[in-house]
Amino acid sequence: MRIGVIGTGRIGTIHANTLSRHRDVGSLILTDADAARAQDLAHRLGETAAPGVEEIFRWGVDAVVITTATSAHAELIGRAARSGLPVFCEKPIALDLPGSLTAIAEVEAAGTVLQMGFQRRFDAGYTGAREAVRSGRLGRLHTVRALTSDQAPPEAGWLPLSGGLYRDTLIHDFDVLRWVTGREVTDVYAAGSDAGPRMFREAGDVDTAAALLTLDDGTLATLTATRMNGAGYDVRMELAGERDQIVVGLDDRTPIASTEPTGPPAADKPWTGFLERFGPAYEAELNAFVEVVRGERANPCDGREALQALRIAEACELSRRERRPVHLAEIAGGSPPAVA
Repeated sequence: MRIGVIGTGRIGTIHANTLSRHRDVGSLILTDADAARAQDLAHRLGETAAPGVEEIFRWGVDAVVITTATSAHAELIGRAARSGLPVFCEKPIALDLPGSLTAIAEVEAAGTVLQMGFQRRFDAGYTGAREAVRSGRLGRLHTVRALTSDQAPPEAGWLPLSGGLYRDTLIHDFDVLRWVTGREVTDVYAAGSDAGPRMFREAGDVDTAAALLTLDDGTLATLTATRMNGAGYDVRMELAGERDQIVVGLDDRTPIASTEPTGPPAADKPWTGFLERFGPAYEAELNAFVEVVRGERANPCDGREALQALRIAEACELSRRERRPVHLAEIAGGSPPAVA
């Protein structure tokens, strides 16, 4: 199997490393807007670098992995679909709903595969939470509390391109909330704060956000995110039911300290970022993609699934901007698929 990797930044490098050592992948063709960066990675991996995207499609590949800037995702997904190629793409499909719907339509018209990169679906903690909820261990689920906190903010120039805190960061929480619970979000109420560094206000973004979501069975979920968590990178999900309560992301590297005299000590080596925290999950999702391409398993996260997470993010952004509750029915995108 020959796979084209478009984009060799941080996550593209991670994915290229995973694929390069995969037993079912014979070779890679790498390309990037920064040709020298792609060439350097190709040299280190013993793979081939291409001058541009054109060569990826002209030289012939069996599948494509897209890890470029989000602004290029939809166009590349469409081009791969028209070429009859299965695609793995980092989230989101696009920064807006029209672009996402167009790309999904092209994939569905071509009858090809689009697997989206929501790596938390492959994390052991979230997988365990899903099993606990689906088995009935918790009883009736009534409350979910989730958070994603970055240790340090990104570069100022990247913020206007990110889509904002809801679309860029909390979209992972929106997706995994649906995946773990098997329920759909019906209503959101969201707020955000730009009281941190000036660059967030200049980008029209917020550095901290919160949202209250109501699920279709009455379960309440609170989600928070921040770019300014100096203690470390913190991603958790608590699920409380009538019988039991569990938590994802609580271990000896969770960057939180207890004020109780008998509480656990602060982490000696707190998580610093998503690549470190979710390393095994990133590898697992690419292994799954290879299996999908080989016809050995069903697509674990298609474009329609990713669309629902984006619709929730759009609803939260609208709620924050207009300071009102928003029904998901107000957001374009059609009826959601059944959650597997």
